[in-house]
Amino acid sequence: MSEAVILINPFTVPAGKLEQAIAYWERHRDFMQQQPGYLSTALHRSLRPDATFELINVANWASEEAFYQAAAKMRAALGPCEVEGLSGDPALYRIIRT
Repeated sequence: MSEAVILINPFTVPAGKLEQAIAYWERHRDFMQQQPGYLSTALHRSLRPDATFELINVANWASEEAFYQAAAKMRAALGPCEVEGLSGDPALYRIIRT
């Protein structure tokens, strides 16, 4: 049986692009919510204006396979990032201690 995974994706947001970055995230969230294996997601914003990552997405998925299949569908459906300079660094994780 597959184990649940957590996607953590920190975003570097260019100056003046915060609202565009949030709208970009919302479009992708709306798409991913419809995919098998999606459990939840939340977008976090740093309280420090000088933080390296102004936005961090944390999403829960039923399995690695479900996430990778959904991500492939998303890339095909939504294409490349349209927010100039926005960059993310997504990776999947499992909780190992609480």
